[in-house]
Amino acid sequence: MFIAARFFLGFGVAIAHGASPLLITELVHPQHRAIFTTIYNTTWYAGSIVAAWATYGTWHINNNWSWRIPSILQAAPSVLQLLFVWFVPESPRFLISKGKVEQAHQVLANVHANGNTEDEVVLLEMQEIKDTIELEKSLEGNSWVQFIKTKGNRRRLLILLSLGLFSQWSGNGLASYYLNLVLNQIGITDGDTQLVINGCLQIMNFIVAVGQCFVVDRVGRRTLFLISTAGMLCAFIVWTACAGEFAKTGVQAQGNAVIAMIYVYYLFYNMAWSGMLVGYGAEILPYNLRAKGLTLMFLMVDVALFFNQYVNPIALDALEWKYYIVYCAWLAFELLVVYFFYIETRYTPLEEIAKHFDGAEAVVGGAAASEKVRVLTAEEAAYDKTPYAVEHKEL
Repeated sequence: MFIAARFFLGFGVAIAHGASPLLITELVHPQHRAIFTTIYNTTWYAGSIVAAWATYGTWHINNNWSWRIPSILQAAPSVLQLLFVWFVPESPRFLISKGKVEQAHQVLANVHANGNTEDEVVLLEMQEIKDTIELEKSLEGNSWVQFIKTKGNRRRLLILLSLGLFSQWSGNGLASYYLNLVLNQIGITDGDTQLVINGCLQIMNFIVAVGQCFVVDRVGRRTLFLISTAGMLCAFIVWTACAGEFAKTGVQAQGNAVIAMIYVYYLFYNMAWSGMLVGYGAEILPYNLRAKGLTLMFLMVDVALFFNQYVNPIALDALEWKYYIVYCAWLAFELLVVYFFYIETRYTPLEEIAKHFDGAEAVVGGAAASEKVRVLTAEEAAYDKTPYAVEHKEL
């Protein structure tokens, strides 16, 4: 029964995980798109904090409730989803693609203009979405073959596959799933100590990942990916060196340095690969390929997770600290991929991002609308910073 429950839990999570980022991307206001789409995936750490400290609390229960309580707690998010999913609006792009234009108009008005269907931004977004969907339907289609037919789509495909793979197979699987094995190899074998290290790590992860969401537009996607990957590589090199020294000398200071490097590694990991996995993946795709593209990305996530589950423990047991060298080389490869293939997309509406990939041949509708939306949202942002706006808000 426990195995069956885990199966259905994983099945449901996969469906929700595929649909949620699509809906967030299409409902959020253009001015706030980067923050909301990025923060989506970082909320994973909220659950990991609960899991880490719940298992710490039940560690000393000397019966089956030590594992039953953490398992039961997993039902809470599903109950909340069942209660509140009925209040979530449908995607306006989906509604327009199905001919439900008025319903889509009302959804956009509700989420972007407090219900005002005559709002200028809402009217412009409606026109842009309709133009783009019509162009995409008439000129391209939405089959899987589209991912390899054009240079722009091939680049999108490479980025999507690398996002899924790199997000889970950059060494983070060692600390996420087999931290106890890593700690055992550096002389930290006490269960309480291991659980505290893990619990504190999850808290730090959550703080950094959520904080990063608010600088995505300010710093830029590509820059954050480069800083994150380079930092992970440097941290992993030091991690590997310290683990090797501990294996030779047994000096506990070297083992403690490994713990410090695990924290530093995750500090850099959460600058990009946690939140922007979904945010960046969703925004580089045109509407007609968005669902399929994210499906491919999550497929690579699952492939990497499968590898983490079944290969990492065997490799750690056989090679011990030398296995870390593999990840050092792999992270260097990741840095090259990010540098040569990842594109900057900040300050760009969804319907305009196609130009970054396809150039003059991009299938884009409502170019004038996109420009007007940019101007209006920029004016709103500038107004928010004026003394009058601050005073008005305080009143």
